[in-house]
Amino acid sequence: MVPKALDPIPERLSRELDWNLLHVFMVIVQEGGITRAADRLLLRQPSVSNALKRLEQQLDRRLIERARGRFQLTEAGRLLYRECVEIYGSVSRLAVMLRDSREAVAGEISIAAASHVVCPFYDQVLSEFQATHPHISYSIEISTSSVVQQKVLQKEATMGFCLVSEPHPRLHYEHLFREHFGFFCGPRHRLFGRRGLSLSVLRHEAFVSFKTDQLSDALRPVALLREQVGMGGRIVGTSSHLEEVRRMIIAGLGIGPLPIHVVERDVREGLLWRLPPYDEPPIIDIYLVTNPRMNHSRAESLFVEALRRRMAELPLSSRTYAS
Repeated sequence: MVPKALDPIPERLSRELDWNLLHVFMVIVQEGGITRAADRLLLRQPSVSNALKRLEQQLDRRLIERARGRFQLTEAGRLLYRECVEIYGSVSRLAVMLRDSREAVAGEISIAAASHVVCPFYDQVLSEFQATHPHISYSIEISTSSVVQQKVLQKEATMGFCLVSEPHPRLHYEHLFREHFGFFCGPRHRLFGRRGLSLSVLRHEAFVSFKTDQLSDALRPVALLREQVGMGGRIVGTSSHLEEVRRMIIAGLGIGPLPIHVVERDVREGLLWRLPPYDEPPIIDIYLVTNPRMNHSRAESLFVEALRRRMAELPLSSRTYAS
């Protein structure tokens, strides 16, 4: 029996596919449209549109359903985007891996972190590691927790430190530390300096908070407490960065949540005042996020291992701050 001829398309694609088209497609999906993708790529809109058409022709598949006011990936588009992220991350790592051929441990460790990650044992690992490997450099970028995970997924960051609402199936999560959130007000607020308050006094106060302060997001314990207490005051400000939430609270825009151990100095110096609940404040977990599919350089592997060893040495109770 003569075997059925193999489909020649996969072999042809491996020879003829323009990898630049995959990069353009990935950016189109990330930006949610042709125009914004063209701005990011510094190209003209027709060039980006033609690149998408050429890719669809080469693959003989419709990748994006697009019409006026509509932009939606097809099933083929979703599958291709997932692989594009993997390909782009691997290609971007080639230079790092080639530099790693030298005998001395050198190179760059890229860390993506949520704003104001205050973790004493992580600081100690960083200090000790640099003393042992002085030729290593570090790049630390502050982003929202969702962007942190995206950077690790796309292999743009060695690791990430962030809050997690929905774990990504392709990422690995380890419990870095636990922090407690409290409600605070600034010196201009009417509750500043008052002791022994009950939660009920907070119900109608103007409120500032993080954008993730939602029942369906990473600060769910804080949002749940607000709902249980019945805090119905107007939300006057939100931010993704702790520094800006802190700024709005100190300026007197409203009360708001902050990690208790992070603002201890502000409380001592009279910039912030702790409000109820004084017992059993909301608990938030911060995670170390890594990508199992990422080929780490020697420097990156050693640093991740050093951090994991320290985490294993410390029980969670020793990595829980300011209860």
